[in-house]
Amino acid sequence: MKFDLDEQQRDFAASIDAALGAADLPAAVRAWAAGDTAPGRKVWKQLADLGVTALMVSEKHDGIGAHPVDLVVAAERLGRWCVPGPVAESIAVAPLLLADDERSAALAAGDLIATVALPPEVPRAVDAEAAGVVLIAADGTVRDGAAGAQHESVDPSRKLFDVTASGDAQAADVARAYEFGALATAAQLVGAGQGLLDASVEYAKQRSQFGKVIGSYQAIKHKLADVHIALELARPLVYGAALSLGDSSTDTARDVSAAKVAASDAALLAARSALQTHGAIGFTQEHDLSLWLLRVQALRSAWGDPTAHRRRLLEAL
Repeated sequence: MKFDLDEQQRDFAASIDAALGAADLPAAVRAWAAGDTAPGRKVWKQLADLGVTALMVSEKHDGIGAHPVDLVVAAERLGRWCVPGPVAESIAVAPLLLADDERSAALAAGDLIATVALPPEVPRAVDAEAAGVVLIAADGTVRDGAAGAQHESVDPSRKLFDVTASGDAQAADVARAYEFGALATAAQLVGAGQGLLDASVEYAKQRSQFGKVIGSYQAIKHKLADVHIALELARPLVYGAALSLGDSSTDTARDVSAAKVAASDAALLAARSALQTHGAIGFTQEHDLSLWLLRVQALRSAWGDPTAHRRRLLEAL
């Protein structure tokens, strides 16, 4: 099957890149980690203006009701720029869990950021202290929740919270919401991996050693080429899973898990190669690369770690 984005989708991705490229995302991520969400919320407002927050909200709640492929287009770009906040939870999962809830309109407008716990696969909610609504979903129902104890994440900008139910149960397609959470996370991983590759290539063109730029060495070229290949192999699996989710008659578990595994592995390879290319300086807190390195580690375990998805993939085959 040949798959390519259409012109409108490419323009959508370009508009997100233009907006996020002009914003100071590293500063916003660092501020979010320190508890100051104001810079990050300005970024979310820009995303709302572009229609990103409305993608999965139904038209009856002033959303777009877009295809999952459009969600992947956006989520990959958000991963590329390391956007802070509960991206998968608010943009991909909450609109499904709140399908008939009036708060969906606020999600679409970007006035509300939501986060979700979906035990046992997603036992804690990310950024619950910054979210306007906290949801806990299980066994075909969703409830409003209250944030409990905070737990540190490997990524300081992704704080994790226990959640206790505090509202009445409403019927929801929890299984499908989980698939969308895993898909959006996989797309972010591909984007983050691409961001790490781009940074590594740029650094390799500038850094000199023994009188030559390090990008001229075969070892560096081959290492970065392997990352490029891994990302190019993972990306079609992510988009293929989006196509599968767009077909309600398809069993999506196999495709989503394959996408999450491939994206996790490709992003990890990108992180390792970026750190090896930059050297130890890349992992210092002062260097922006560290933000992407930590984000990859956090997203690999979010919405099912690679081991869990490999197990689910084997069961589906």
